[in-house]
Amino acid sequence: MDLLTFALLVALTGIFAGLVGSLTGLGGAVVAIPVLVVAFAVPFPEATGAGLLTVLATSSTTGAAYVRDHLSDLRIGMFLEIATVPGALFGATATVSLVHARLADALLLALGAVLLALVPGTIARNRQPPYTTAAEPDDISRELGLTGSYYDEVRHERLHYNAARTRPALGVGFVAGVVSGMFGIGGGVFKVLSLEHYLRLPMKVATATSNFMIGVTGAAGASVLLVAGYVNPVIGAPLALGTALGALGGSRVLPRLRNRTVRWLFVPVLAVLGVEVILRGLGIA
Repeated sequence: MDLLTFALLVALTGIFAGLVGSLTGLGGAVVAIPVLVVAFAVPFPEATGAGLLTVLATSSTTGAAYVRDHLSDLRIGMFLEIATVPGALFGATATVSLVHARLADALLLALGAVLLALVPGTIARNRQPPYTTAAEPDDISRELGLTGSYYDEVRHERLHYNAARTRPALGVGFVAGVVSGMFGIGGGVFKVLSLEHYLRLPMKVATATSNFMIGVTGAAGASVLLVAGYVNPVIGAPLALGTALGALGGSRVLPRLRNRTVRWLFVPVLAVLGVEVILRGLGIA
């Protein structure tokens, strides 16, 4: 395969990854990394570095759009970054160490297991009615003013929310940072769950805020991988460009979707990614 064809196929992969990433808050790399590893035989460390570039592209594109649409909650997002950024630095450093120890396949197996373990809980929450009333804020939430509202285009009304259970949300945020740094997927899997399940934010707000957050977390992890030599511009540049285009399209669709619809989009992405990376880690795919 010549370089131009390779770049074009990678860019097309990025478009699809960006669309999925912006609608689910996962950052695009959740699709891009398995495709790079399985379809293009890219080594896992380089796929991780390229994945973090797609995270930055998704966040830069959709983050601005969701802020404009008043869906992203910047105050809550920056509050959680207190935990996610240190986690990303730790995770990226751990990945470099494990790759040097020839344990890249173990990283794939670990990622797949974590993602598949999240599927049952996500399905169970989807069977529950969406949050229509603001949760009771805790002391940290009240002190920092972690509250907000947005206009729901589907319900045709303004919905208000308060951040609850901030302490466990910070713990999950640290895990999100570790996952982002180790696997290059932006940690959006855990960010969305933290924002919706613990802080009790509406799913649209959780997805939009996650898209804003993953850029900050991804930049922290990417800096470590860049220094280690695992960010390949030949792969990362077309992937990031395609991801930005796909993410822009996704940002125009999200405000018109129901909260439950967005949550259902979240489930198959988790399942497919988990199966793909496990098969690759076992040497089957």
